[in-house]
Amino acid sequence: MAQIVPEFKTAQKIYKVSEITRDIRATLESQFGNVWIEGEVSNFKHHSSGHMYFTLKDETAQISAVFFAKANQFLKFELKDGLHIICIGRISVYDQRGQYQIYVQRIEPKGLGALQLAFLQLKERLEKEGLFAPERKREIPLYPTRIGLVTSPTGAAIQDMLKIFRRKKFGLEIYFCPVRVQGDGTAEEIRNGIEELNRFGSLDLIIVGRGGGSLEDLWAFNEEIVARAIVESKIPIISAVGHEIDWTIADFVSDFRAHTPTAAAEKIVMHWNELERRLQHSSERMKNSMYNLLQMKQEELINAKDSYAFRQPMVFVNQLSQRVDEMLRQMQNYSKGIVQEKKQNLRNLSGKLNALSPLAILERGYSITFDEQGELLRELRQVRVGQTIQTRLKSGILKSKITEAGA
Repeated sequence: MAQIVPEFKTAQKIYKVSEITRDIRATLESQFGNVWIEGEVSNFKHHSSGHMYFTLKDETAQISAVFFAKANQFLKFELKDGLHIICIGRISVYDQRGQYQIYVQRIEPKGLGALQLAFLQLKERLEKEGLFAPERKREIPLYPTRIGLVTSPTGAAIQDMLKIFRRKKFGLEIYFCPVRVQGDGTAEEIRNGIEELNRFGSLDLIIVGRGGGSLEDLWAFNEEIVARAIVESKIPIISAVGHEIDWTIADFVSDFRAHTPTAAAEKIVMHWNELERRLQHSSERMKNSMYNLLQMKQEELINAKDSYAFRQPMVFVNQLSQRVDEMLRQMQNYSKGIVQEKKQNLRNLSGKLNALSPLAILERGYSITFDEQGELLRELRQVRVGQTIQTRLKSGILKSKITEAGA
């Protein structure tokens, strides 16, 4: 069976795959050299090379996207699946796959600004780590004397703080680490300043801050490296960034947030001021007490000087001497009375004792009999015939021998 071969016109150009791909790429690049495409991120991958690969899609279609490391290094927020973004870039073809895609040059989040989104993403991540927890934060010393400052040497913030410190009578030692607070590389300078003051040594606390500004102006204080330097500091840190309405990541992780640099300085001297007021009050009370005491003693001295004793001292002494003589006589009379009373009591007791004495019985004609050993004989059974006994009379003693004993 004969094979039928189609006939081609000799004028028809036949492309190689690489040729047609190259022409398509040139056409796409000329037509879509700088486009803005809105869509949702999916299949996001951050390669170890630093390049980012993802798919940008809407309800009915999708396009591959490449965000090279050189371009994405300035991305402020974190790309992730589900994020709605606007990509700015050029459309081209990846020859190896014959696949058209967008080579991204810049990305903006849809709805929120890039910085605001980056702020919210970092805030959420650090909060999950527990870096905002109150129990992690250190106490600010009540009476600090050695203060470290990390701020711009030319800004209003440093002048406002120094003005407050200079007003105080007590001495504060200020250690200043000058840094830039705006522009590229600012976050690294602030981190280095915090670390340098920690290496310096025995500071009581550190103030990190600057005056007010836009979100872009304050952005260095929203950088993760600054936040982690604050957390890792061994010295308590007060953040003082912007105005009262401005909040930065540094405010959330610091040990105390002051809404302005001036408020930070006032926080430091607050208890010193209270102590100064208490000392002044105590000093005034002491002065008043001493004045009142001196007034009272002065009045007592005047009264004593005008008294009769000071005006007629010998008369007063003579009166006292007479009073002594009088008291002496009273004491002598009192002593004599006591002696007489005691003598009479002694005579009475002696009379009673004599009345009870055995000798008084002998005076009345009675006698007392003892055996040879001097034992008093009270009963007949205490003697026997032939025994010698003694009889005590008023005027002497008789010795007798018993010849008969009977009742």
